[in-house]
Amino acid sequence: MISVICPVRNESENIGELIEFVMNSQPSGKEFIIVDGASTDDTKAIIQSYQSKFPGVKLIDNPDKFVPFALNKAIKESVGDPIIRLDAHTRYASDYFERILDCFQTTGADIVGGPMRAVGESTFQKAVAIATSTSFGIGDSSFHDDSFEGFTESVYLGAWKRDIFDTTGYFDTQMLRNQDDEFHYRAKHHGFKIYLDPKIRSWYQPRSTAKSLWNQYFQYGLFKPLVLKKVRSGIKLRHLIPCCFCIYLFTLPVAIFNSVWLVPLMLYLFLNFLFSERYGKKSGFMVIKSMLIVYPILHMSYGLGFLKGLFSVLIGSVPKI
Repeated sequence: MISVICPVRNESENIGELIEFVMNSQPSGKEFIIVDGASTDDTKAIIQSYQSKFPGVKLIDNPDKFVPFALNKAIKESVGDPIIRLDAHTRYASDYFERILDCFQTTGADIVGGPMRAVGESTFQKAVAIATSTSFGIGDSSFHDDSFEGFTESVYLGAWKRDIFDTTGYFDTQMLRNQDDEFHYRAKHHGFKIYLDPKIRSWYQPRSTAKSLWNQYFQYGLFKPLVLKKVRSGIKLRHLIPCCFCIYLFTLPVAIFNSVWLVPLMLYLFLNFLFSERYGKKSGFMVIKSMLIVYPILHMSYGLGFLKGLFSVLIGSVPKI
């Protein structure tokens, strides 16, 4: 039997469809543990209405609300192997669980998963989906590369062999964001193998507004220094470039005395236009226009969040949301 786990909060629009998908998918032997983070809508009532139809659906309350608390509760409550995490804002291929089981069997990995494939409905979402799949947007991470297959440092959502938690422990509840990155870095540090297989297919809906995208990536940046402090082997150049760019922007008044100081900014604006036009042209002018805004949001929000998180780490405190 496999265990499928999913943290939720205010997911009344998605939870019914997700339960139907999980319980009607192969293999038939599974439990579905849903951890509700104090929803204020009809999420819990909808889940409870499905429990008579699907006895394998279990509901747990998470008064702490945040994801790492939910994951730990679900893992401890589960009995199956492997343990497969889902997200309510993601859609999954019909063979999602079967591909995960095949990947475990053929690769010998301890953790498996697919890439994060972002798909958008609105113009802004399409721009975010494209921008976060390019090297200019997110660097050299295989996490967002749907053509990469092989051993890697992290996967989207993830499926875990049960016994790895005996060695790694559980998710760090200080990590209100980036808890999956920290856990996967920690697991790899302990010698566990992580495999990314693009045949494990899912599709994620990105943020739909500039404000929500800014908040998301600011929080990613905010907790990244704490991740890297705990698992220093996870440090990559792509983690540092956005904060260095923000520091550079703070120094732009120097250009009043030396115009050469504007060269990096001109290069950035050129690359912003180049990548927006090159990757957005198939989707039309409005997507290109949105991408010109999305790239700076990704870089500046993450960079500023990283700087704030770094300050917290240096003074010995934990970032707060």
